[in-house]
Amino acid sequence: QVQLVESGGGLVQAGGSLRLSCAASGSTFGSSVMGWSMGWFRQAPGKERDFVTAIDWSDHSTYYADSVKGRFTISRDNAKNTVYLQMNSLKPEDTAVYYCAAVNGRLRTSEYEYDTWGQGTQVTVSS
Repeated sequence: QVQLVESGGGLVQAGGSLRLSCAASGSTFGSSVMGWSMGWFRQAPGKERDFVTAIDWSDHSTYYADSVKGRFTISRDNAKNTVYLQMNSLKPEDTAVYYCAAVNGRLRTSEYEYDTWGQGTQVTVSS
């Protein structure tokens, strides 16, 4: 059974930083997340879930939504089966539930192409 577990969310003031983690486990991943590209999405209250960023399993290339470019950084540690999202210069509009997701293969930006999701972690940025 595949599992993604996010952690690191919380309440932070505008301009602050948070680091989210997504730990992967389960038989599909086997002993490694090699072959699985990972993404972060977020959903604010009353809004649709939006793409934030993703990292490719093969060359670790990354892609960011314009709204977070220059402020957020995605990284992965395959040895620990963990993906990270470093969020700096946070803004109130970054407030959302953040979801980690996995897709077998190359980097994707559409949520519909991801087949494994975590439960989400709340990030709240106060002004």
